[in-house]
Amino acid sequence: MTTTDPTTIEVDQFYPHAPAKVWRALTEPELIAQWMMPGDFRLEVGHRYTMQGRAMPATGFSGVVQAEVLDFDLEKLLRIAWRDAAADSPVAAADWTITWTLEPEGTGTRLFLLHEGFDPDDPLQRQAHTIMSGGWRTGVASALAKTLDSI
Repeated sequence: MTTTDPTTIEVDQFYPHAPAKVWRALTEPELIAQWMMPGDFRLEVGHRYTMQGRAMPATGFSGVVQAEVLDFDLEKLLRIAWRDAAADSPVAAADWTITWTLEPEGTGTRLFLLHEGFDPDDPLQRQAHTIMSGGWRTGVASALAKTLDSI
């Protein structure tokens, strides 16, 4: 699924794995580190944690994500707040929300991602939208598939 809304990214991906297994990959820190970034995630509303990625100076991304668990429904939904942890980062003003929704489909899982909160008037956030849109659809989706295949 592709949207033309410059404030959101939507991804619809099927994985031939049961929702319980996909849920594990979304919520167990050692598995999250395999397909996204290492961090100190804990499945608890209000838990704030950081993830360490690769800095991208050209985009203003410091490489450190500050996140917070906003909501979850076991094996169905995970919503987190996501922002650059560096206060002096040009994209530090970004206040994004990422929602993962899992739906059983046959013997697998349909996983929906909704990444909201991009400011289309901010050139760096427009660039982040473009980069992250491609990243969620290709790099992250394939890394998650590889992790799921290995557990």
